[in-house]
Amino acid sequence: MTSEYELSERHQNVLRATVRHYVTTAEPVGSKTLTEEYGFRVSSATIRNVMGNLEKVGLLYQPHASAGRIPSDSGYRMYVDRLIAPNEQSRLQLQESYTQNLDWGSGNFELLLQRAAQILATLSGYIALITLPQNASQVLRHLQAVQIDARQVMLIVVTDSYQTQSMVMELSELAPEREDSDSIAQELQILSNFLNHHLRGRSLAAISSLDWSELDREFQRYAGVFGALLQEVARRSQQPASTTIVVRGISEALRQPEFSQVEQVQMLLQLLEKEQEQLLPSLFTIQKLDVADSKRTRVRIGAENALLPLNTCAVVAANYCQNDVPVGSVAAIGPTRMLYENAIALVEAAADYLSEVLSGKSRDR
Repeated sequence: MTSEYELSERHQNVLRATVRHYVTTAEPVGSKTLTEEYGFRVSSATIRNVMGNLEKVGLLYQPHASAGRIPSDSGYRMYVDRLIAPNEQSRLQLQESYTQNLDWGSGNFELLLQRAAQILATLSGYIALITLPQNASQVLRHLQAVQIDARQVMLIVVTDSYQTQSMVMELSELAPEREDSDSIAQELQILSNFLNHHLRGRSLAAISSLDWSELDREFQRYAGVFGALLQEVARRSQQPASTTIVVRGISEALRQPEFSQVEQVQMLLQLLEKEQEQLLPSLFTIQKLDVADSKRTRVRIGAENALLPLNTCAVVAANYCQNDVPVGSVAAIGPTRMLYENAIALVEAAADYLSEVLSGKSRDR
């Protein structure tokens, strides 16, 4: 593999400078520019000779005979594997933005992930993707019964992965006799307290063992209907869940010059918006990753991506976990001319943040 090619310190410095110049300008770079702008204390002829050597081993290439050189996919791979470290400032910037703008104590979890993805897209300048968490354990986090109008009550069930199920029932099933709203609200709160006391922190399977006889006599009328609803929640949890991928930042990222070809853009949009079932196993194969892999950032560059629409893209992805078990992924997609040190830091920070939220380690408010 080219990434295993041993480079001298000078060759490393020239490759690093070439990548950084091209990432910044999107223009091929020549030896004179590198000599003047990056402080090399040798002649431009020496730098030109080094760039020629880098081209011979496939790390640089000339798009046109009279042009300067630009990194190849192998050059980016060498740059990512050997020549950079994640940008700590970018990591801190994302953590601060998440802390200030995401309140995990309120709101729908999918909506919060959409906001998290938008922040990642804004800070990186690339397309941000976050999968909704998959969690086989399905431990109950919170249950709440609320009256939504004069005739209907909603049961809301939240699992420890912040996935939410809700079901609506007719109030006549629970309270055939006429009651005022305040009285019903008080009873529903008592019932919610009962459910949380007995079921919070337990698996959905524990629903079947709930002893409704512990309810006071005046609340027994709720037992049958709510019992049936909770059994339906448990039944649904056993069905394979379709993983949704939250995607943000498409319009901004597609302004990059690499996405100037209409056909290429159409293929990428088709994949992101209508063919996520193809994207998911290629990027986020959660089930095949063990704990040792859970924090590993994966960077796929150009043709390393199996899907044709991604062959001209770079994909940076990292799993997020719940109690050290991978349950979802965060990713950034952009051109291969990517600011990798920033993208890697931002994706890792987002994954670490979500892992802390799902594991209850200091992000709850």
